[in-house]
Amino acid sequence: MTTISIPHEEARSQVGTSMKAWRVHEFGPPETMQFERVPVPSPGPGEVLVRVHAAGVGPWDGWVRGGRSALPQPLPLTLGSDLSGEIETVGPDVTGLRVGDQIYGVTNPRFIGAYAEYALASVGMIAHKPTSLTHVEAASVPVIAVTAWQGLFDQAQLTAGQTVLIHGGAGNVGAYAVQLARRAGIRTITTAATDEIALARELGADTVVDFQTERFEDAARNVDAVLDLVGGETQNRSFEVLRRGGKLISAVSEPNQELAKKHRVDATFFLVKVTTRHLTELTDLIDRGNLRTRVGAVLPLADAREAHYILEGRRPPPKGKIVLAVRTQ
Repeated sequence: MTTISIPHEEARSQVGTSMKAWRVHEFGPPETMQFERVPVPSPGPGEVLVRVHAAGVGPWDGWVRGGRSALPQPLPLTLGSDLSGEIETVGPDVTGLRVGDQIYGVTNPRFIGAYAEYALASVGMIAHKPTSLTHVEAASVPVIAVTAWQGLFDQAQLTAGQTVLIHGGAGNVGAYAVQLARRAGIRTITTAATDEIALARELGADTVVDFQTERFEDAARNVDAVLDLVGGETQNRSFEVLRRGGKLISAVSEPNQELAKKHRVDATFFLVKVTTRHLTELTDLIDRGNLRTRVGAVLPLADAREAHYILEGRRPPPKGKIVLAVRTQ
């Protein structure tokens, strides 16, 4: 895909007083989503207005829509957090960014507002877009790549020479975690489905366990950390493979603290905090060719409800991130 640059004057002249956006007025299934016309918002202090070119779709969007967000979500609201686009207007007290800058990141700490033609974004949660990526590719990156980074380095605090077990190493977050761990000199054991084993190895995993036919306990012993991207029984079984004093870090659910105490390990659930610093680090890795992205399905903005049917398991899932194309690349 080729990115089409729109001159700043033309971009500004095309901003009207209203835009199309996917809204929810009540929590519930995808049928509650409404594609409607709403006013174009104005940026406040610390915000920019982004002319959205693409918006990522993730499970957290379904949690917000269904009323299952870990954060308060007053209604009505516009769905979506991951985005890539062009700065249209700069709010008060914003420095280092200007109209026309190509950026990517997330909208705000509530993870809402991106399924729209224009969106407000907090300046501390965006960065300049990797020049090597299209907007669609860039919109697939922020939440899942930063989750992988923070799980490995901020939460587990892994360093070169240590060993990590990553559950779901060919999934959206896991694929970044495997690549980042490899680059940091961390030995990586990962679980993957039979048809994803080759990809996990290609991404750099040292050992790949086919979770459909093998037990990860047979391949992983006394590991320094487990990055849990699966939850459930897989998470509970993971305590067995940690060394004493090791860390179980989950991005999906709160670990059992009784099991953690029994095995003398630390166990933590964390919510990702997307920051400019993390995004800038990722931009550098991507533009140097050291980090691969994977877009699984691209749908037009008008088909966002179909994307949520995929999240709900009512459509076949793609191999890779779902992205909404808001404008022609």
